[in-house]
Amino acid sequence: MDRTAPALTVSTSAHRRGLFRESEPFSSGWLPTGGPHEIFYEECGNPTGKPCVILHGGPGGAINPTMRRFFDPAKWRMVLFDQRGCGRSRPNASLEDNTTWTLIEDIERLRVRLGIEKWCVFGGSWGSTLALAYAIKHPERVESLVLRGVFLVTARELRWFYQDGASMMFPDAWARFCAPIPLEERGDMMAAYHRRLTHPDRRVQAEAAAAWSQWEGDTISIRGPEARPSKFNEIDFAIAFARIECHYFVNGGFFDTPDWLIENAHVLKDIPGWIVQGRFDVVTPLESAWRLRNAWPTARFEVVWDAGHASTEPGVVDALVRATDQALRI
Repeated sequence: MDRTAPALTVSTSAHRRGLFRESEPFSSGWLPTGGPHEIFYEECGNPTGKPCVILHGGPGGAINPTMRRFFDPAKWRMVLFDQRGCGRSRPNASLEDNTTWTLIEDIERLRVRLGIEKWCVFGGSWGSTLALAYAIKHPERVESLVLRGVFLVTARELRWFYQDGASMMFPDAWARFCAPIPLEERGDMMAAYHRRLTHPDRRVQAEAAAAWSQWEGDTISIRGPEARPSKFNEIDFAIAFARIECHYFVNGGFFDTPDWLIENAHVLKDIPGWIVQGRFDVVTPLESAWRLRNAWPTARFEVVWDAGHASTEPGVVDALVRATDQALRI
């Protein structure tokens, strides 16, 4: 079989599947980390079902009820948690001891707390980054991987979205993103934002966070501004989201080398996987998913031709729901 070209599946709206019914948590709590952070988590679905952990994006994005709906609640035991510094985890917006590696420790700590041997790991955008890093560090604990909007936190991706690339497709939104930053600082937008998002004055943080969050919200979906998450309008959410994202990005995701995930993707060779990618994803362009698929050729790879970055694009929902149903059979 020729493994140089991906299998592209195109579904029609008449045959697309939708989200599963809403389900409420049957358990929740806070997980101590041994440091300043306490991690909020919840369990949903069937307490005796196949376990999965659902990783939110950002970093700093927090969990939401829609994330539960990609899994059949009658068959899955879903575990979700707010990563350090965001959502209901505490303290809010804290950057202290907040790295990719401490988040991986939290996932393992939570797995042990809940008595789970192995689980399906599901993540989109930054959630895909964290899922990959966790699977590389703990492959023996990963039964399967379901990824959406692959993000490798490379300098190329960050430059595309925060400096020169997506700006050419969304010049109006880019002008709003640039507005809080003086001309002389615009040669390094991430650094300029980082100075403001870590400023001691909360008003300075709030202005920068609002613009940072709006830029992502304006570009997230091909459906336009109506797909922009409403939480981006909440200043507490926006500050945590923007501070934590920028903290991770100026530090290259805290990876040991600039292309760490691809360099170590060989560890995934025996893990069943699904990669779902919107063809017109501007936030995390298709190139990264393509590179991952070439480094992990056993993964199933589906490009949704009429979708952007948002997990709620109809074609992306369809592909992810089919993937989680297939993962039940592993």
